[in-house]
This record gives sequence, structure tokens and C-alpha cells, in this order.
Amino acid sequence: MKAHDGLYIDGAWRPAGHPDEVIEVVNPADEQVIARVPAAGAADVDTAVRAARAALPGWAATPPAERAARLSALRDVLAARKDEIAETVTAELGAPLAFSQAVHAAVPIAVAGSYAELAASRPFEEKVGNSTVLHEPVGVVGAITPWNYPLHQIVAKVAPALAAGCTVVLKPAEDTPVTAQLFAEAVHEAGVPAGVFNLVTGLGPVAGQALAEHPDVDLVSFTGSTAVGRRIGALAGGAVKRVALELGGKSANVILPSADLARAVNVGVANVMNNSGQTCSAWTRMLVHRDRYAQAVELAGAAAAKYGDRIGPVVSARQRDRVRGYIEKGVAEGARLIVGGPESPREKGYFVSPTVFADVTPEMTIAQEEIFGPVLCVLPYADEEEALRIANGTVYGLAGAVWAGDEAEAVAFARRMETGQVDINGGRFNPLAPFGGYKQSGVGRELGSHGLDEYLQTKSFQF
Repeated sequence: MKAHDGLYIDGAWRPAGHPDEVIEVVNPADEQVIARVPAAGAADVDTAVRAARAALPGWAATPPAERAARLSALRDVLAARKDEIAETVTAELGAPLAFSQAVHAAVPIAVAGSYAELAASRPFEEKVGNSTVLHEPVGVVGAITPWNYPLHQIVAKVAPALAAGCTVVLKPAEDTPVTAQLFAEAVHEAGVPAGVFNLVTGLGPVAGQALAEHPDVDLVSFTGSTAVGRRIGALAGGAVKRVALELGGKSANVILPSADLARAVNVGVANVMNNSGQTCSAWTRMLVHRDRYAQAVELAGAAAAKYGDRIGPVVSARQRDRVRGYIEKGVAEGARLIVGGPESPREKGYFVSPTVFADVTPEMTIAQEEIFGPVLCVLPYADEEEALRIANGTVYGLAGAVWAGDEAEAVAFARRMETGQVDINGGRFNPLAPFGGYKQSGVGRELGSHGLDEYLQTKSFQF
């Protein structure tokens, strides 16, 4: 894995303003430093934003068919480099290689392709009565992305922005910057004009804040914690600029009495353990009718125990300690530990044991706050109304699941859930479906046509 020692600005790799300030990238599986990348400062961010601003008129005026062609080329480059992508994500994030190949590499390729098709097919003008309504690019986008799905989150922001005719400055998470550099190489190879896409690696409080508050950034798209999202929203609000925020989650997996219990529990446990639990939409609260609760707890514990050697580490020592702290909090508040616990399962690496808690009450910390690790809480309910109160009883509303023997029964329950996306009886991921949250899980949507709309503004001509 080779890292660049510069920033990708205006179509070329350039040295940072302070080349001696670097970020060390650590492999979370063995705790070894595997790369060093520049830690950009505010001046570097300003240079990148100015490059994006200068490139905006030309890219915005580029016909949608040509923008679609560049995105198609980007998809093809990513597809050709999918093995390298998977290996890089595995090295930086610690995800097992098979998962990196199937998800971290494959999903962004599909999403890039979907925006190539949308750019070519979506009408950017329409007639409404005696008016012509134009859908125009919002301008320069500041994209700030997380480490948990490093390439997917980049593509989910950059691809629709480019399809809309916007230019972009990307500030990726400091834990996974080499994946972002690989993406910049792909953008360059795809023939995207200079200045349309720019990459600045750096720390959130420095480069991220400089990007969010820059006066020439028209929209900030951020994925990460709700606390940081509030800060970005405040910075953007002061300048009256648009934001798209995809934040935390504490999603409920509601298993109704008529469901196939074994299947619902096994799929639910797998959902939580994927990516070592580092998924904002993970179904981390399993709700089961009290008549089937003991059986569900037994099934969940047995299923989770099988993941001991199958999941990778969490991304960093800080994240490991955070997750362990939540596990300790759960025990202290009276939850019953079924499998796992705070002890490290290995001597080396940032590993956390797959953990299942039973006898969890809705007000416990582990049932209310996002843990972002391989930790499942199993909660009982007496009837559907109580299940609904528990499911909706957090500040979050990002995703969820409902299981029932009858699909209509599951849909009826899902309609009452305060969340942005619900999987019915194990429904498959759809890269064209809008993704985003209710309440403190965010503002706006990603993916598909709804994701493209975030990067457009409207103008009307009256005749």
C-alpha cells in the first residue's frame, strides 16, 4: 500500500503547506504504522476551495451526458482496481478481506454506476404551467467523510455532487486517508477536469472546521457523530449555507410474534457484527415478545459466539476503549452479559469480543446511545404498542427492521416507526433507495435520485 505525501488539488499532487505535519495511519489488526499522509492546514483547505471555485463554471456548464461519461469512467476505474481497494481498506480499517471485497469495494462501484445513469437520464429542466424550472448545481461542496465505510461514503457524496455539476473538496477521516488517495487517483484516471475534485487529508478540528466554515463552500455534506454534526450545522448556519448530515443511529430490530424467530435472530446478529459493529444503521436493539424472549436470547448468544474469530478489530485504540467502556456501563447498570464482555480477546490489535446483553431496559445507556461496536442489546416487550414505544424511544431514527410471518403485518408496523429506512423480513440493500434519518440522525438523504437532489438548487423562468 503506497501513500502520497501530498494533497490532490487542481488536478495534481501538491505538497502541503507544512510538510512536516503528518498523520500516521495505523493497521488496527497489528497496531503497526503503515503510512504517513499530510495533515493539511487552513491554508491548504483555502487553496483547494479556490481551485474548486475556479473550476465550477466550466463543470456546471458541462452537458449532463459528458458528466455521466466521466462518472462511467470513474466506475470502470474503480472496478478495475477493486482488489487494490479491498486490500487498502483491510489494511486501514481492519475489515476481513472477504468483507472488504464484497462490501467496501463492490458497493461504491455500484453507487458510482447508479449516478452515471442518473446524470444521463434525469431531466435538469421541466415545464410547470407557464414556467420553466431549472435544477442547477448548488456550487462548491465540502465533503467530510467517516472511516467506517471509507470509499462508500466518499462515493455517496462525490458522485452525486459531480453528477449535479458541483465541484468538491473532500476531507476524509484521518484513520483511512489512503483509501481516499486511491479514490483521487481514480478520479484523475477517469479524466475528471482539474479542480472539479480536490482532496485534503487532515484532522477534523483543523482541516474539517476550515472546510465547513469556508465562505466559498456552498454546501457541507458530513457523515459522522451527532455531536460533530451539531457543530458543523452551527458553523454552516452562521453563514446560511446548506448542510447534509448523516449522523448517529440506534436502530431497532423488531421481531413480531408471528416471525420466523431463528431466521430473524440470526440475520439480526449478523447485521450487528458486520464491519465489527461499526455501521451507523446497525440494528443494535433487538426487540422480542416476552413469550419468546428466553429463546431469542439463547439464539442470539449462540449466533454471536460464532463471530469470535470472524470479525476484524475496531478502527483504533480510542474506538476500542470507547466500546469497552459501554460494555462496562451495561454491566454496571444491570444488564445481563450473555456472551463477550470488555476483556480483549487478543493480545495485539484493537479487537472487541462480540457481545450480547439481555435484560436490557429501554432507559439504560447501552439502549439509548450509539456504541459503534459489536454489541447487541436484546429487549423484551409485552405487546406491539410497547414495542413501538421502545423502537421510537431514542433521539435517533436512521434505520431499522421488522419481521413478521405476514409481510402486510410487518409493513403496518414499519409505517409507524420514526426512522428513515426499514428492512422488512430481511430486505436487501438497494443503492437507489434514499438513506438518511429522522430526528438527531441527520438532515437530508443520500443515494439514488434523492441523494442527487441534495446537490441541486432550483430556478424558475415565468413566460
